[in-house]
Amino acid sequence: MTNSITLINGRDASGQDLSSLAFAGYAHFTSMQVRGGAVRGLDLHLDRLRTASDRLFGRHLPDDVLLGYLNSAVADGRPDATVTTYVTSRSGEFQSADPKAELDVLVKVTDPATPPEGPLGLDVALHEREVPEIKHVGEIAKTHYLRLANDRGFEDAAFEDRRGRLSEATIWNLAFWDGESVIWPEADILTGITMRILDRRLQAMGVPREYREVRKEDLTADYSAVVMNSWSPAIPVSRVGDRNLSEDPTFAKLLHEAYESEPFVRL
Repeated sequence: MTNSITLINGRDASGQDLSSLAFAGYAHFTSMQVRGGAVRGLDLHLDRLRTASDRLFGRHLPDDVLLGYLNSAVADGRPDATVTTYVTSRSGEFQSADPKAELDVLVKVTDPATPPEGPLGLDVALHEREVPEIKHVGEIAKTHYLRLANDRGFEDAAFEDRRGRLSEATIWNLAFWDGESVIWPEADILTGITMRILDRRLQAMGVPREYREVRKEDLTADYSAVVMNSWSPAIPVSRVGDRNLSEDPTFAKLLHEAYESEPFVRL
């Protein structure tokens, strides 16, 4: 696949359709990796879209409507792809909500993602995302801090809140391993779909997991860390700021095995 396609409400999006949305910033989305016309964690993606629509717009579209749009997007011979689904309201932004405004769904289909191999060094940036529990558009900070990290010799950046807690990375969730338990950072974060898949698969496998406040100064060479998103369930992290971590392959292997145990569901 060399070009992306974008559909709005199940039909090809025209330039006129997209012009009004080009600079809009009041929308939410979910992104998934489709393989063979199927996806892992489809129930979690639909739950994310429902929950975020209820928060932003006071209502949501039925699952069967969303599934119809997704099916239309991958039905033209694109069984392997990155599929991103955006939901927005015709009442737009910078004005009061219109309870009668229709919801629009944009589905963008592009090439399958190729994640970095790692290990990644993460700079630490003081940053707290607005409305972190919703995967929303218009966040320049993620790219800004990525580029600042690159300038400082790091591959990416992790975020630290005002209490000194590590929360997440630019486009990734963070996870740590102390040799016994998977540690999810306790902070205000966007709980990603891959993170949710892993948590339920690890639970089924009997692997200990816990939420714990993690600060940079807590990290020693006894800890391992990874980042994850829809591209990959585990990319090793070699350092966080000035703290060097263990590159124990056991942790990444465990998370890959857990993720691969999640069944695919056809769109």
